[in-house]
Amino acid sequence: MNPTAPATKKKRPTISNVATLLIATSLIGQLLGFLRTKFVNGNFPVHGPNGTDAYFAAFIIPDLFFFTLAAGALGVAFMPTLSDRLHKNGRKSVWELSSSLMNVLTVAMLIVGVIILLFAEPLLRYVVAPGMAKNPEQLQNAATIMRFIAFSPLFFTISGVLTSAQQTMGRFFFYAIAPIFYNLSIIISIFVFRHNIGIVGLGIGAMIGSVAQLLVIMIGLRGLSFNWWPHIQWRSPDFRGVLRNLPPRSLDQGMDQINEVVQTRIASGLGSGNISYFSNAYTLAMAPILLIGTTISTAAFPRLNARLSQGRPDLFRRDFLMTLRAMIWIAAPLVVVCYFCRGYLARLIFTQGNDQITMIFGFLTVAIFFRIIYSLVSRWFYSQKDTRTPFYVSIATVAFNIVLAMQLAKPSVYGVGGLAIAQSATAAAEVLVLFGIMLLRDHKLLDREFWAGVFLTVSVTGFSVVAAFTMITLYPLGALDRGFFTLGSKLFLIAAVTFGVHLTISSLFGLAEAKPVVARLKAIVLKPAKVEF
Repeated sequence: MNPTAPATKKKRPTISNVATLLIATSLIGQLLGFLRTKFVNGNFPVHGPNGTDAYFAAFIIPDLFFFTLAAGALGVAFMPTLSDRLHKNGRKSVWELSSSLMNVLTVAMLIVGVIILLFAEPLLRYVVAPGMAKNPEQLQNAATIMRFIAFSPLFFTISGVLTSAQQTMGRFFFYAIAPIFYNLSIIISIFVFRHNIGIVGLGIGAMIGSVAQLLVIMIGLRGLSFNWWPHIQWRSPDFRGVLRNLPPRSLDQGMDQINEVVQTRIASGLGSGNISYFSNAYTLAMAPILLIGTTISTAAFPRLNARLSQGRPDLFRRDFLMTLRAMIWIAAPLVVVCYFCRGYLARLIFTQGNDQITMIFGFLTVAIFFRIIYSLVSRWFYSQKDTRTPFYVSIATVAFNIVLAMQLAKPSVYGVGGLAIAQSATAAAEVLVLFGIMLLRDHKLLDREFWAGVFLTVSVTGFSVVAAFTMITLYPLGALDRGFFTLGSKLFLIAAVTFGVHLTISSLFGLAEAKPVVARLKAIVLKPAKVEF
């Protein structure tokens, strides 16, 4: 095959198949991420020099730099241009553009790594967690962890460029499994270092994990005609277009990270342990967002890009609405289970049980729903190479969130729970504003069929609420309930009944989203067994 020729037409994986792969691997990754946090909580104290606040605070600045400088260019600001190149000029053109972006971002992230390495302690003391200065040894531990992961953003950046190209070419497997190795590395480090160097060993685990993730991604390059060019195509219109789209998207991501810095700073001022409590609840909230929102929207994004590259806005609209309805239908019962089972989940992730985590997570359930929807809505703009509109909306909503958090997170008001309330209010406002802009640009976007489907989903969710409430009444959280088996069995039973009711009523109401699920279940249950005589 000539790599310079336009890519031959192949049967592209369907959105549902890709989504199934991503959800399955994401589920494993989220489970490992959940176990990682649980093991951190179970093997290190909340308070004191080895307190978990040091671990959670150490990742804030590296994440801020990565998302602000690199992540904005990866995927949503980069993949639409890659899709155009693939359809017009073939794989060689894709790798030339990818090499240019990788080279630029590598230099930037090397500089970032040096900054973090040299200024870890003052960044924590004066920016992220001023309250940690009351415990100098804990502050030093946090700085040590941050230094260990100083160059992790560089490895994540290279991984991101390579996976963007892989997804554009229809390969999702290595992108899906790579984070599993990152989580496994940190989990192993917990048990290797807990009795010697303590919590700072988690920084070593995270550093090794970021390298392992990159190596897995590089294996995925096999068969894709990968070639790295040691140059930057400054004069290329496509590369310059990516650079023009990069600042709004990068700053949009950066605004979210600044928001996290502010929230961590506020939490540190509320007393020891509050960084850990909020981080635990936030971990629980991010699991369904990543599992449903990120995986499905990631699966749909290359297809949406391809529709516009083919000059088919009608198919773009159809695929977008089909995916959006499916995400709303899945997210609704998921949020119901999260809210009613918040106590079970808090005790699972924090073995001793914690009312603070339960309360925070309960407030975050509204944010879960809207963040799931946002993951696809934002891609509606990115597919059209519009990174500025989400950025401008993000500036306003993050500013709103910070002001709201500062008012609600006062000890005399809601305390650390105020951070979660502000998050939910902001998430809802951001999605509603973006929807308004979408409707102004495309009056036919949300048609009658879409609204009818959403109305039916809301009606069905009412039955799901009744089912979840009935189940927690029958199987309440006992004061002595501990462990995966006891808590997990109750949680599984409540979730199974809730989702079962949601699926059954959806099928009775004739919701299109339920039909493929019911058909798949029938095929599994009623499939005849082959018997040889």
